[in-house]
Amino acid sequence: MKRIIVVVLIASTSLIFGQAFKGKGDIKFQVGGVFQEHASGIGVTSDFGLGENISYGFSASYLLNTTHELGTPKFADRFDAKARFNANIGNVLNISDKLDIYPGLDLGIRNFGAHLGARYFFTNGFGIFTEAGIPLAKYNTDAVDYGRFNNQFVMQFGASFNL
Repeated sequence: MKRIIVVVLIASTSLIFGQAFKGKGDIKFQVGGVFQEHASGIGVTSDFGLGENISYGFSASYLLNTTHELGTPKFADRFDAKARFNANIGNVLNISDKLDIYPGLDLGIRNFGAHLGARYFFTNGFGIFTEAGIPLAKYNTDAVDYGRFNNQFVMQFGASFNL
């Protein structure tokens, strides 16, 4: 019985300390709220470690709550998808093993943009994240009405998971 208790304590102690970015082979999944001017919704991202400080991934968002004088936008106006590339610099800054800061670029169906994010892991599998994104180049510079929904400053907050 003592051996079982010792093994359980050692196993559970190793799960208490989370690590934000492990490098090559690391996989992150995030889900959270998306907030921008005249709209809010849900967003998901995934990141796959390529090297010690480099990752690529994908993101998608769907705007649930929109306020616009033209009425309700269509699905295509609410949805956005992007491929992303991150420089995970948490270990370079040597702040904490639990914290990762990642500036990056994204190429989406509506624009080419940049983002800056941070994630903090409480355990090996669960943490929180925040991310801010801006468009650098819009595919339709004359976008009006619903076309502006996914071409503006956006903030995300939510949960992050190690897979």
